[in-house]
Amino acid sequence: MKTIFIAALVTILSHATVATAATPLDAATASLIDASLAGDQRTDTEKARDVYRHPKDALAFYGLSASMSVIEIFPGGGWWTNVLAPVLRDKGKLTVAMDTDLNNANARGGLGKTLERYAAKPKIFDKVEMINFDPAHNTKLGADNSIDMVLLFRDMHNLIADNKAAETLKLAFDVLKKGGALAIEQHRWPDNKAFPAKRPNWEDGNWGYVKTSEVVALAKAAGFVLASSSELNANARDTKDYPNSVWSLPPTLADGDKNKAQYLAIGESDRMTLKFVKP
Repeated sequence: MKTIFIAALVTILSHATVATAATPLDAATASLIDASLAGDQRTDTEKARDVYRHPKDALAFYGLSASMSVIEIFPGGGWWTNVLAPVLRDKGKLTVAMDTDLNNANARGGLGKTLERYAAKPKIFDKVEMINFDPAHNTKLGADNSIDMVLLFRDMHNLIADNKAAETLKLAFDVLKKGGALAIEQHRWPDNKAFPAKRPNWEDGNWGYVKTSEVVALAKAAGFVLASSSELNANARDTKDYPNSVWSLPPTLADGDKNKAQYLAIGESDRMTLKFVKP
């Protein structure tokens, strides 16, 4: 009986999500983050989201140091880039991996806005490296075993929907040093709850919410080990049943003025916050 109990306990622990408190930031990194969060390279709108995105605590959880080399995959509007660029500018390195395909209107527009932002604040963004990243064509993120941390924030649903998640995670694994960290933040659907049958392609990521178990399985298949998880970005008010799914909530507010007060009271989505390591 004792042997059976121990075996069962080992099985449970091997599948459990490990919840771990953040390691305190070193003083220099903490000071740089504080200065960046208050900096004028960030708009008032971006700063207003700090209450939902918990940037300093999140970076502490992931184990950021100002001397690290970091790749941010698909930075979108640059919310995190604006935080990280000043922190990593002098002793570290920030690389943004984005779709710079000039034949794609969305990519072209995003690239233009990014370049404008960098040009407006050269003393902040002059050392940020921009690379084209196309996981469908196995585009490398850099030399193997060369990077300390890879960030993949609120984009796993797109990668799953586009059938690019496995390739992206494998390329992230390749570029990381041994012991390097993969940081993932993603809108979260409960593992123990079925996806709504009334919405097609929900399980394919098209509605934004993804199950933690799916993300963990994909990362483990790429070779990663789940080091820790955090409820830092949990939001129990997020009922996940809106007309436009997660995009009904701020910051998108896809429903316009309809139920706007309700969505603002809910805040941004309930999200998983995961740290994986390359063994």
